[in-house]
Amino acid sequence: MYKKETQSVHSGTQFDEKTQGANSPIYTSTAIGYLDSEVTYPRYFNTKNQLAVAAKIAALENAETGMVFSSGMAAITSTLLTFLKTGDHIIFQKGLYGGTFNWGNSELQKFDIEFTIAEGNSSTDFEKALQANTKIIYIETPSNPLLKITDIKAAAEFARSNKLISVIDNTFASPVNQNPIDFGIDLVIHSATKYLGGHSDICAGAVVGSKNLISQIKPTALNFGGSLDAQTCYLLERSIKTIFIRVNQQNKNALQIAGFLSAHAKIEKVFYPGLPNSKEHEIAQKQMKGFGGMLSFELKKGNIIDFQKSLKLIKPAVSLGGVDTTISAPTLTSHRHVPEKDKIKEGITDKILRLSVGIENVEDLIEDLQIGLNM
Repeated sequence: MYKKETQSVHSGTQFDEKTQGANSPIYTSTAIGYLDSEVTYPRYFNTKNQLAVAAKIAALENAETGMVFSSGMAAITSTLLTFLKTGDHIIFQKGLYGGTFNWGNSELQKFDIEFTIAEGNSSTDFEKALQANTKIIYIETPSNPLLKITDIKAAAEFARSNKLISVIDNTFASPVNQNPIDFGIDLVIHSATKYLGGHSDICAGAVVGSKNLISQIKPTALNFGGSLDAQTCYLLERSIKTIFIRVNQQNKNALQIAGFLSAHAKIEKVFYPGLPNSKEHEIAQKQMKGFGGMLSFELKKGNIIDFQKSLKLIKPAVSLGGVDTTISAPTLTSHRHVPEKDKIKEGITDKILRLSVGIENVEDLIEDLQIGLNM
């Protein structure tokens, strides 16, 4: 089997028989013949461009197969509502992406599906949240935005011992830094808008896992209609070809910036599992190949809006994972719909800023942050 860097370039590629081109052709047709083959249609998740990029992501995550969606939330909701029905229960770890939390909080009750936010992210916390009707455990590591680390192997073993399906949001780590299936996780989800896309120009999602589980998700996904168009599939497949180069540079830059910020007198705290003094460091070392390009930090004083406006190079922007460095305040962006009491419980304050580190020269990025901190 080829190494991951090679798979990121070649896995899943559809051979262009007509021109013998190196890239998968873009098949834009939505009306496709069926008399001599299976019925193919974009909403069925089985067009050539959809299959090509899904196969590439599955290969990078050591999964049997996968599917691509129009967004990360489409992947999350289609996956969870495949395996949950009225009267069921799901365990969410403490510390989730705000969109996932908001969906669970506002939508699951409509289906009479129960959920529990665990008190923490350890197996003991999951055990306390377990109920007779629990069907799924859902984790996210590193978490958004405080980079909390969940022990993936322990979570997978907890799920297996209780006959639960284990699902992980692996967006922050990317397949470069972490492969949860190797630790026993059943289904791996990505907001492909982020590191898989990597250029802040597409919106997409993905789920990968066993053929058995993915085959069960497909009918639900078909009914919800969150499919991905051919042009975006092509752009996503193209982007994944450079993911190792991009993410490895982002890992290096983020570690250096985290070190700079943690030593700065105007910073209260830095949230980054790559720092040796981080409480998350030991577990992260066991399950991550790199510590990622995401970090958050808390200002001791000052206004987070003024700080962002003072930056010349780093862009205040939503989303993350692109080649250009961006910054955002979780209370105003990713977690703006999370109730205030829950933000307080999670430790997400109005002094915290989340940095998505890009591939620029790290000295330029540090100089830009220094300007902001000296304002």
